[in-house]
Amino acid sequence: MTRRQIDITIPGLAGRRALVTGASDGMGLGMAARLAAAGAEVVVPVRNRAKGEAAIAEIRQRHPAAKISLRSLDLSSLASVAALGETMREEGRPIHLLINNAGVMRPPKRLTTADGFEIQFGTNHLGHFALVGHLLPLLRAGRARVTSQVSVAARSGEINWDDLNWERSYHVMRAYGQSKIAFGLFGLELNRRSIAGGWGITSNLSHPGVAPTSLLAARPELGRTGDTPAVRMIRALSARGILLGTVETAKLPALMAATDPAAKPGALYSPSGPGNLGGPPTEQRMYPPLRSPEDAARIWEISERLTGTRF
Repeated sequence: MTRRQIDITIPGLAGRRALVTGASDGMGLGMAARLAAAGAEVVVPVRNRAKGEAAIAEIRQRHPAAKISLRSLDLSSLASVAALGETMREEGRPIHLLINNAGVMRPPKRLTTADGFEIQFGTNHLGHFALVGHLLPLLRAGRARVTSQVSVAARSGEINWDDLNWERSYHVMRAYGQSKIAFGLFGLELNRRSIAGGWGITSNLSHPGVAPTSLLAARPELGRTGDTPAVRMIRALSARGILLGTVETAKLPALMAATDPAAKPGALYSPSGPGNLGGPPTEQRMYPPLRSPEDAARIWEISERLTGTRF
């Protein structure tokens, strides 16, 4: 099957500073490259310095004039998140675009972060929650747009309010879904609180559909030493243009949400194909688990307490 070419136009971003988490490979690397090509100064915070340096070299090879730099960040460590926030605040420069893209999915067994949280909830949601809190003065100064990457897994499921860390009965995919539901509720609550508090920040959500990104590939740091059967099937379907997206198309919803002047605060952007698995990016009807302002306020307050981060 011949795959139709899919792309979007990125507006000029000269004079704007962007930060993209998870930009050392895959979708995040593609996002950082497109933002740099549009003239933005891009900050790439990475856990693995060698991978980060290779990513920056690749971007500069494609775009010799790219303004791009590395910082250190491990979203599974609140101390690391706080250290990045301190570094960025000391630099004192406004941030205009923040794409919260990094994530982990389906470790082969229950793992915890440096702070004792279930690793998907702690990294995908709590790490990013704390990061936004630490960067808040810079985001306010830049009247930033914050785009948070959720997942098609947020379309159903719920938050395990009585056991957020899944200590009593662990189900890896329900825990992953919870992390993305919590993260989506946070992104929408961030927009509501910005409006109420006059912060000047706009916040929306995106998800990449399903594509053969690094999320399901071998991740030795998670104890996954080889590709999963799921990622092998995803690669095969994607290569044949069947239902799913590619690494190139998967980055487009987040880029649309983050850069399109017409992208709406408090909205969700995703692929437009069947099941939102692939296809051109578009605004998507908000998934049911993300629609409750009461749940959003509740997860916000819990996350402040768990991370020690005050907005």
